[in-house]
Amino acid sequence: MAQLSDDCFAFGGSLMPVDEAVALIASRLRPVAETEMAPLAEADGRVLAEDLVAPLPLPPFTNSAVDGYALHGADLPAEGEAVFPVSARVQAGMSSAAPIEPGQAVRIFTGAPMPEGADTVFMQEDVRLDEAGGVILPAGLRRGANVRPAGEDISVGSTVLRAGQILRPQDVALVAALGLTEVSVRRRVRVAVFSTGDEIVAPGSTRGPAQLFDSNRFMLRAMLARLGCAVTDLGILRDEGDLIARVLAEAAAAHDLILTSGGVSTGEADHVKASVESVGSLVFWRVAIKPGRPVAMGVIRGAAFIGLPGNPVASFVTFAHVARPAIRALAGAKPETLLAMPLRAAFSYRKKEGRREYVRASLRRGADGAYEAEKFPREGAGLLSSLVDTDGLVELGEEVTGVKPGDIVRFLPYSSLL
Repeated sequence: MAQLSDDCFAFGGSLMPVDEAVALIASRLRPVAETEMAPLAEADGRVLAEDLVAPLPLPPFTNSAVDGYALHGADLPAEGEAVFPVSARVQAGMSSAAPIEPGQAVRIFTGAPMPEGADTVFMQEDVRLDEAGGVILPAGLRRGANVRPAGEDISVGSTVLRAGQILRPQDVALVAALGLTEVSVRRRVRVAVFSTGDEIVAPGSTRGPAQLFDSNRFMLRAMLARLGCAVTDLGILRDEGDLIARVLAEAAAAHDLILTSGGVSTGEADHVKASVESVGSLVFWRVAIKPGRPVAMGVIRGAAFIGLPGNPVASFVTFAHVARPAIRALAGAKPETLLAMPLRAAFSYRKKEGRREYVRASLRRGADGAYEAEKFPREGAGLLSSLVDTDGLVELGEEVTGVKPGDIVRFLPYSSLL
């Protein structure tokens, strides 16, 4: 388990900028140390534990890139056409034909090994056959055309994947092409998640007239699963400080991170802050972000703790921009740069300077056919429909004080945050 010191997140300010919070997370959290071998069928989404070095070149042998006819480059017609007898036929998967003689051609197919002495291939669409079975080749082809040299893609001994990379389907394909059946990955980050509050009940339970069904916990579980975490669901904890403290201490013993939603503000019924401080240490971050200012981070007996706001939109936004970088750091993944799309705004908006805000927006085509961002018509941080019925978040930096139609804004599609 990743063991953290009690002052891991020490911070003396009252309102922390988002970038500073993310930088602090990346610099202070140590990744889980344990590694394991993952078979290729289970490698997608895992974090590579060590650099992967190519044990063979790709392609491993020189081969034809097309169906056609191979010959000596020295025999290429300089002018007009030339006729070559066809001395052999080589299909993909076959051993190479005997060495080609000058003045001869070999019928060859895509992926087949090049005969010794041949270095150029004519595409079959560019040639004709004469009545005697010879191939008529035109002038104008450059020497070496339509041939894939051994090692053209990857040379033996080269580093093809770096430690800290989250493996994607194309990375898994590369590992398979190198003949490997498994890769060394860091073990999954173990996360305990629970919701707090007497005002929420689990879906399927009897709901009182002043209660809501718990949605955050299921959203967070889904987001954690997409990050490859091993999740333990601890359910809903009542607003009882002693109960919350006991569960936190027990969860810390077997998890790398404890993630909660609700109860981290400063109200009389918000018990999470005091409970964390009773069993660990807490720096209560008032992050300069909207929605989602009340975000708590701390350490409980060696495990990291993150407390997210209770409003669903605030919980979603702060998970994406605070919890996600923390989980990637614990997983040993390389720092992530979110690439925002520059889009034209189709809305007006005012905001305070010094705070980063995320505006829920949909994509639409303007009158000129260009895409633009249209703001969701309502503001509330509890509106789940504002996440469901939009395509992403417009990010308004700390220096921005307003947006007007036609301004270029930074748009983060939800696909980049999940």
